[in-house]
Amino acid sequence: MLATAVAEARAGLAEGGIPVGAALYGPDGTLLGRGHNRRVQDGDPSLHAEVAAFRAAGRQRDYRGTTMVTTLSPCWLCSGLVRQFGISRVVIGEARTFHGGHDWLARHGVRIVLLDDPGCAAMMRDFIGEHPELWQEDIGVV
Repeated sequence: MLATAVAEARAGLAEGGIPVGAALYGPDGTLLGRGHNRRVQDGDPSLHAEVAAFRAAGRQRDYRGTTMVTTLSPCWLCSGLVRQFGISRVVIGEARTFHGGHDWLARHGVRIVLLDDPGCAAMMRDFIGEHPELWQEDIGVV
């Protein structure tokens, strides 16, 4: 499942955007939606990877049992989305470069799987080193 999110992150990077990718899977493991951060490409500050994957999945009657897979620990916006819609599990590629809201999600009953993937961490570390201003804008640091 992480491979789908990583492919999305690489697509975002190739487009000149922030390399964060995500995918939403159904309870049976079916891919419902995938996407990547498009804040830069679309000029939309809310279009984070998890939001893009959620939108691509379309309306679901129920999100219980679904899994959001993301290359990076979800920010507060994306953590709120997970909590609001009752997504049951979040699989995170890495949280070294950004420690988002996954601890909060865990305290509220969301199952968190932190993979600590070196490839995800290297991709973000390289991006942050090359584009610190874009990264700071993305996480709300001015």
